[in-house]
Amino acid sequence: MTTICRRCRAAVAAGVAILSSAVSAQTWSACNPLYSSGCPANTALGMAIDVEFTQGEVNSFVASGGTVGYGSDGATFTVAGPGQAPQLTSVFYIMFGRVEVTMKCAPGAGIVSSLVLQSDTLDEIDMEWLGADDTEVQTNYFGKGQTAGYNRGQFNPAPNNQGEFITYTIDWTADRIIWSVGGTVVRTLNVNDAAGQYPQTPMQVKFGAWSGGDGSNAPGTIEWARGPTDYSQGPFTMAVKSVVVSDYSTGKAYTYGDQTGTWHSIKSDGGEINGNLGNAGSAPVTVTASAPEVTQLSPSIPAGGIGKGDSTSTPSTTNAPLPDGWVMTSSGKIVPVGSSSIVKPPTAFLLVLGLVTAVAGRWS
Repeated sequence: MTTICRRCRAAVAAGVAILSSAVSAQTWSACNPLYSSGCPANTALGMAIDVEFTQGEVNSFVASGGTVGYGSDGATFTVAGPGQAPQLTSVFYIMFGRVEVTMKCAPGAGIVSSLVLQSDTLDEIDMEWLGADDTEVQTNYFGKGQTAGYNRGQFNPAPNNQGEFITYTIDWTADRIIWSVGGTVVRTLNVNDAAGQYPQTPMQVKFGAWSGGDGSNAPGTIEWARGPTDYSQGPFTMAVKSVVVSDYSTGKAYTYGDQTGTWHSIKSDGGEINGNLGNAGSAPVTVTASAPEVTQLSPSIPAGGIGKGDSTSTPSTTNAPLPDGWVMTSSGKIVPVGSSSIVKPPTAFLLVLGLVTAVAGRWS
């Protein structure tokens, strides 16, 4: 009993410390390292994790924008009315890496299922599926939030994406980005072809569903999403069975050494940039089939993540290394050192993550 109480007290103490730093971090949530040298560090994943959402939620991903359900289909993201944009956002960042999401997309005109990698400097890599068309995925990238021209997006084939679970992959290195659909490489972007807009700073991982066709959005967004959305035809649900995230760098936290926004300026606390490249727990990218020709997207495609144009906020993270005495497991759970992987993470920690999300909503 004494041991349990000690652990409880330690968990509460750690939770209070995290909440305190999270509130502080939310104050800096808009801190762009391109314009400030005082931005907080980014929590590094520094390893590979394999998250099975069919087993329930994990505390390395924080929900916001609506209720995320869990069941035999994994994590479910349902849009049933205006303003709903349920999503999960990682509390960690990766500095180059590979993200594999096994998911079934949401149907519905104007409904968008999204997978987004985004940095504090507004570097961004996207995959987005429109509920009005179950045959394709839209791949896109942005460098430092610059959207002039909107000429980087493409339509790529992703047949039956609402009818079956398919694994989608973004593999991102200093040299190229590869987007894959079910083992088929559908697009490759080389750094020299990005016209100076190549994403190259630490990224969070987020995914969820939202209504681009909602009447509150800009006309261009509604048109891009092939809306408007008719909520009477819903609810509309996206499901994610599993996520495998491999960080190609190692360490506890990533910081910006200067304000250039180049990957050479990124420093790792206790690790090495690209220190895990080629050994991050995932099979190498291989081309298993040829993809048809692609077409450019219309100029109205939006940037900026999930739920753009509505009141949904991205949850705050601690923006710091994991507290002393806590570690990330290969299943994506943050637990005290020495805990078995089958032991549920301390309630205090889970409560704090919930409070962090609530705080983020109030401060947005």
